[in-house]
Amino acid sequence: MEELKRPIKRRGFYVKMRLLHKHGRQQEKNLCFKYYKWVLWFSLTLYFLTSYFISHKPIPLSKTHFANSKSNLPSRALIESINTSFLQQPTNSNKGSLNDLKIYVYELPSKYNTDWLSNERCSNHLFASEVAIHRALLNSDGRTFDPYEADFYFVPVYVSCNFSTVNGFPAIGHARSLIFSAIQFISSHYPFWNRTQGSDHVFVASHDYGACFHAMEHRAIADGIPEFLKKSIILQTFGVKYKHPCQEVENVVIPPYISPGSVRKTLEKATVTGQRDIWVFFRGKMEVHPKNVSGRFYSKKVRTVIWRKYNGDQRFYLQRHRFAGYQSEIVRSVFCLCPLGWAPWSPRLVESVVLGCVPVIIADGIQLPFSDAVNWPEISLTVAEKDVANLGMILERVASTNLSSIQRNLWDPNVRRALLFNDQIQEGDATWQVLHALSQKLDRSYRRSRVSTQ
Repeated sequence: MEELKRPIKRRGFYVKMRLLHKHGRQQEKNLCFKYYKWVLWFSLTLYFLTSYFISHKPIPLSKTHFANSKSNLPSRALIESINTSFLQQPTNSNKGSLNDLKIYVYELPSKYNTDWLSNERCSNHLFASEVAIHRALLNSDGRTFDPYEADFYFVPVYVSCNFSTVNGFPAIGHARSLIFSAIQFISSHYPFWNRTQGSDHVFVASHDYGACFHAMEHRAIADGIPEFLKKSIILQTFGVKYKHPCQEVENVVIPPYISPGSVRKTLEKATVTGQRDIWVFFRGKMEVHPKNVSGRFYSKKVRTVIWRKYNGDQRFYLQRHRFAGYQSEIVRSVFCLCPLGWAPWSPRLVESVVLGCVPVIIADGIQLPFSDAVNWPEISLTVAEKDVANLGMILERVASTNLSSIQRNLWDPNVRRALLFNDQIQEGDATWQVLHALSQKLDRSYRRSRVSTQ
């Protein structure tokens, strides 16, 4: 009997242990499952947070960073979308919006224009709008080959392509004599100049002080605008909001020339690089001792103050030497300084806008181009020359308040298009804006005035 009881006892113990073991394994599985869910949740959270901060963190520079800045920078997706909008084909020009404007382009001897193109720089430097406008008008729907039905007459003279052998800068000492010679030619071969004394004739003067044809303001003022141009219309990069001898002529303020091709290439590369890791950028002439041999101060000392105050400040990336690839620096920058040089205007104005960097304009009283098409107060900052020492504080304040709004306005493709000259006129581009401005001056058209009096 004892032997019969023992197996039964062992069996009960075995069943009990099996039940306990089974129940323990179930608890263990529940505990592992809960632990696994927590680990999975934590891992996914950490992954998404890390991805967010990586995608919104600027790429550090060894010399330039702004980790403490409150700047609200555009995301890489935004940069890529705006670059794509720039690269897409714009619409063709709309003749109706130009009041059916007709312009005649004089065919001058090649010594006045195309002979100068033997130097490749002639069609690519900052004064090259004289070449770009000529080329665009030759292919324009508004061009007429019948001079008697024209509203305006374009005189294509390239005066900016005589580059100095000493410093490489355009030498424009010959400008007055070359233009006067062209006027003698057209007045002796055509009747149109003489009947209006040139009031319906259009010239380009894309130099420091426009039709005064000198790089130094005191000399430009002393020389003034030549008498033979004072009744004509001048397309000029120089413009101020106050009375100045070099704009005492009917004029249209135009942007300096920046190659659309170079901008397009820079933006194509920028879609890969992503973030803007330079907070404040300037590359250009900054004199430590700004007084030159003439006894005058370059940039009215503005650039010197910037260099002395902010060179060494890690928020500012300031370079005094030339670099052919400087557009790649602009497209990486949040703010781009545009201080006056000898003249108030600068090619940096256009380059900053078209490459998405907020232009910081430091040139008191400057008249900016195409204000009808470009709402400058919404896409730029203006800092008074006297306040340049407080530049860092001013930009920090903007960065913490309305920088995002300025950047959104800046990336309007219509704004960028208005500042670039194309070989073929595109609706809204810089040459189109010139024609639009001329269409507002049709009271100067000899043909229209005759029609209205009949």
